[in-house]
Amino acid sequence: MKKLLLVICLLISGFFYGSLVNAQVKLNVNVNIGSQPVWGPVGYDYAQYYYLPDADAYYSIPNHQYIYQNGGRWVFASALPGRYNYDPYRSYKVVVNDPKPYLHPDIYRNKYGRYKGQYDQQQIIRDSRDEKYYAVKGHPMNGRGNQRKYNGDNNQGHGNGNDNSQGHGNNGHGNGHGNGNDNGQGHGHNKD
Repeated sequence: MKKLLLVICLLISGFFYGSLVNAQVKLNVNVNIGSQPVWGPVGYDYAQYYYLPDADAYYSIPNHQYIYQNGGRWVFASALPGRYNYDPYRSYKVVVNDPKPYLHPDIYRNKYGRYKGQYDQQQIIRDSRDEKYYAVKGHPMNGRGNQRKYNGDNNQGHGNGNDNSQGHGNNGHGNGHGNGNDNGQGHGHNKD
């Protein structure tokens, strides 16, 4: 009886250990926030491609390349040609996690074409104050870490004065009075 109980306990613990290891691996593999461009939409911990309805093109996040058609063939480039007149900060982006979506353009064009011309409809990573996006190169808070953990006063009174360029201050770099990331509620001090 003791041997049977021991075998059952070992099987159960092995099952839970295996589940824990798999969960950790999946989490690490499926997060690429730091690789996404600063103009990408918020809300996605993982994104492989963006479909760009305004340009009828794609952006490969791992390769940092635009993918567009020219003369019936797919071109991979670091920028779209000027004829597209494409503004990634204002244009709508659709996250696509299918492999090589550009090989099936009709699917994405038909499914997401309705987003063409919908400017300023998405919050982008650059404008987010969610700390998970601070890892994105080009984010205004990149390299500053977790502000709330390090300002020493639990965000009561004197904070870092990040007024989102709507209040007074020196672009969030001063000793603002407010609640830390106050989005225009506090007033920073200019050091000029």
